[in-house]
Amino acid sequence: MIQRLPALRGGLFALAAAILFGVSTPLVQRAGSSVGAFTTACLLYLGAALAGSLLREPVEREAVLCRTDLPRLGWMALFGAVIGPVGLVWGLQHTSGTSASLMLALEAVFTALLARALYREVMDRRVWAAMLLLMAGGMLLVVDRGLNGGLEVLGLFAVLAATASWGIDNTLSRALAERDPGQVVLAKSALGAMATAALAVAASERLPTPGQALALLAIGASGYGLSLRFYLLAQRAFGAARTGSVFAFAPFIGGLLAIALGDRSLSWGMAIGGGVMLAGVLLHLAERHGHLHDHEAQAHEHAHSHDDGHHLHVHAPMPEGAHSHLHQHPELRHAHAHVPDAHHGRCHSH
Repeated sequence: MIQRLPALRGGLFALAAAILFGVSTPLVQRAGSSVGAFTTACLLYLGAALAGSLLREPVEREAVLCRTDLPRLGWMALFGAVIGPVGLVWGLQHTSGTSASLMLALEAVFTALLARALYREVMDRRVWAAMLLLMAGGMLLVVDRGLNGGLEVLGLFAVLAATASWGIDNTLSRALAERDPGQVVLAKSALGAMATAALAVAASERLPTPGQALALLAIGASGYGLSLRFYLLAQRAFGAARTGSVFAFAPFIGGLLAIALGDRSLSWGMAIGGGVMLAGVLLHLAERHGHLHDHEAQAHEHAHSHDDGHHLHVHAPMPEGAHSHLHQHPELRHAHAHVPDAHHGRCHSH
């Protein structure tokens, strides 16, 4: 099944990331309701850093981070671990948890458009239709919240800024998807935690209670640390644009949990907007794309196994399961179902 539908593997990883992140959004609203935005972001990514330190793989199984990766990690931390979470936390403090959760679906739009522009990832009519549905649903949410007052709209626009920042972060992280995801999570989260801690001190934000701190650390470990690990594995499997689109399930999970926790802001406008967004996400899950294509010769390092039709080199003795080392790919022409992963990013002329 996985071989016939290669999007399914990436989709499952992205869905796992979406569930963990989606659940975290209304929980952050409750645990950080009286905590400053910088302090909340710091604790979330400190928890993610702790998770990353526990999830690192042995060096023989995954490609390690290099010194040349540091500038990219710095930009990822700025957009993904500073601007993104601070915008989300401020937005959650000024609008409903349900509407904020649903607005996060627009992260998929920013991710897909940037992946198309920077990595030339293929976006067929199905993908474009999904993007249009997500944008239409987001517009309905803005109109619906606008009817309830200006402050709610400002909160929603803060969440929109967070989605744009995370879209940039997602696109930057695509180039590190072949590295050990545990190391990427640890490095990005540690940089973000240090930056937001400095901002919290500069803003004289009050210290949270021990209970709030522990809750935010736990939410960060699962919803930001483990979720990011699954997100990177999904990007490795089927590219940035599709990962971002399937990850757009997170807002609906968060919205449902917010309602279950007592949020009574759901309206017909929000319900219709959420339904339109959900239709856009569903377009991706059964994607199938296959044709005769050429692979250029290349050399790179990443975790791989020898049963996928692309890693034809030999070892003495042959290893079992996934392993990582620098390896060569000869020129190759074949046809099979595929998605924009590490080996199919440049096999299209359109």
